[in-house]
Amino acid sequence: MGLISDGTTVFDAGAMSLGGSMTFIKKLTASSSASLQFIDGASGVVFDSTYKEYVFTFKNIHPQTDNSSLTFQVSSNGGTSYGVNTTTTYFRGQHEEDGSSSALTYVGSDDIADESGFIPLSEDCGNDNDQNCSGIMSIFNPADTTFMKHWLHNMSGMQRNDYAFNEFMAGYFNTTSAINAVKFEFGAGAIDAGDICLYGIK
Repeated sequence: MGLISDGTTVFDAGAMSLGGSMTFIKKLTASSSASLQFIDGASGVVFDSTYKEYVFTFKNIHPQTDNSSLTFQVSSNGGTSYGVNTTTTYFRGQHEEDGSSSALTYVGSDDIADESGFIPLSEDCGNDNDQNCSGIMSIFNPADTTFMKHWLHNMSGMQRNDYAFNEFMAGYFNTTSAINAVKFEFGAGAIDAGDICLYGIK
């Protein structure tokens, strides 16, 4: 016999459910791509009020240009332009491959104070064959038209000077307009390879 609370099945036949499931929406694969864009209503992308949280996963993102930073921005006009004002905070842990040094640092130079430029997600990425970055980012309730839109991000990878890094970012988009598109690109050069997938959580 199942356990039902407020119309939601919590236990049934030994299985447990604790809320909304993650639904796959779209996968984009880079191949010397200038950018990767997820635009609501285009090419099967859903980025609207259907889900309260949207999750992006980054797998083996490899830059074409050495020492380049993966960045992103959002749009409230369907990708016609990108540049919503943002405020962020940025922390970084790192460890040299040869064990010679390590650090955990608040990176004030990569913070953004209510500005509209592209936002760094992973800085100083290397383009050697064994260098890339992977991570995850969530944007919360982007279709809301009452509150600002919050997001958070965690990226790991291998930097151009052969150290492991783990970067933590969070912030908000300073707009009450619905956000309906997201664009990813490197600060210099193309996205040589890698996948970015979009999921929705109700």
